[in-house]
Amino acid sequence: MQKHKPNILLYFSDQQRFDTLGCYGQKLPITPVADQLAKEGTKFEFAFTAQPVCGPCRAILQTGQMPTTTGCFRNNKMLPLNINTIAREMKKAGYENAYVGKWHLASEGDFEGKSSIDYKTKAVPLEYRGGYDGFWRAADVLEFTSTSKGGYIFDENNNRIDFTKYRTDAITDQALIFLDEYDGKSPFFLTVSHIEPHHQNSSHHYEGPEGSKEKYKNFDIPSDLAAFPEGDWKDEYPDYLGACNAVDQNLGRIVTKLKEKNLYDNTIIIFMSDHGSHFRTRNNDSHFNGYDDYKRTCHDSALRVPLIIKGGIFDGGKTIEDLVSTSSIPKTIMSIAGVNDTSKFIGEDLQDLLKENKHPRRNEIFAQISESRVGRVIRTKDYKYAVYAPGKDGGKDIGSEIYADDFLYDLNKDPNELNNLINDKSYDMIKKELRDKLIWWINKEEHIKPKIISQMEQL
Repeated sequence: MQKHKPNILLYFSDQQRFDTLGCYGQKLPITPVADQLAKEGTKFEFAFTAQPVCGPCRAILQTGQMPTTTGCFRNNKMLPLNINTIAREMKKAGYENAYVGKWHLASEGDFEGKSSIDYKTKAVPLEYRGGYDGFWRAADVLEFTSTSKGGYIFDENNNRIDFTKYRTDAITDQALIFLDEYDGKSPFFLTVSHIEPHHQNSSHHYEGPEGSKEKYKNFDIPSDLAAFPEGDWKDEYPDYLGACNAVDQNLGRIVTKLKEKNLYDNTIIIFMSDHGSHFRTRNNDSHFNGYDDYKRTCHDSALRVPLIIKGGIFDGGKTIEDLVSTSSIPKTIMSIAGVNDTSKFIGEDLQDLLKENKHPRRNEIFAQISESRVGRVIRTKDYKYAVYAPGKDGGKDIGSEIYADDFLYDLNKDPNELNNLINDKSYDMIKKELRDKLIWWINKEEHIKPKIISQMEQL
């Protein structure tokens, strides 16, 4: 088969904590395939999402823009039809695009779920697919068209495809069909967007493969969750780990297929998740003005995610300790593909972090929080500082000109983020520095310099 630009596989899970992977410290054999990719490639030790909600994070991955730029700041917001996307850029760069799994960017409506444009359980028309005009096996909101035990998706011709096996296996089956049919004439960009281990909305439970509760009952609970006995992790974690293992096993099926077809050595594999899960441990936080179940928070339990990249410059069993944002994935993919100008896309080219003459950078991440509140957060190596917008509705308001202090954590002393120092006078200078940094980030990404006040000022 002719060698050309590297093929690119973006393989991502939904709501998977970083510490479910062995290479990040998990003791049970949950992710041997991803762990092997980390040994061969590069593991990003401190990777964070820029938006811990399904739709907004996917909008970032498809556009390389923040949700406040695209308007997709919460779920049930459709991707603007004419916006530039990674699929369109990759096609111009000579790539064959393919998309499999959960889309979550084709319906438009209010936060309560009423939609004026509704493809949540219908075939997504071509014009609503963000530029993916070839192989397409997806559902807009996969958790609405299926459970872990079966359901349906649609193909590129809007034909319904039913399945009766474990959902992660069924979705991967479609990715394998693409690879079996791939003719090698152009490099491919294949996205596999799993919903596992995300909880199943209809059952309000995490659903691992049968036997998960017994198989993974002897888990070590992460210390940040153990501090909250009121969370649902005691009942849900074994199935959660089972679902994570299913994601990994199916990654293994794709790796095997790539090797069978002599594609592995010329394929960049990106493994990541859209956000983590706090297992209902943060639902009693102050300043809620909206809704949360598992992820709409500034805490690392939701923001920190796994990120492993294998292939090309990323080979060599490296670990990057710098803080990185998954908002950099679109720019990185396009740079790998040879797109000449990626300056209009947010983030950084993660390849630069592996170069000897890497450029100076801000070792911090910025994230937007929606639905539970209108929130903004900055995380550095040592501290976490977050604000919320008083009187704003997290499901209706995209941003604010005024924010108030919400959380401040000293991560060296308090890695589990249990002791909020926001009103601790001894941290006033640190808070001021972080506040200035956060305003810089908001201005950079949202083109506004908000006022940030103390909690006392807003009373």
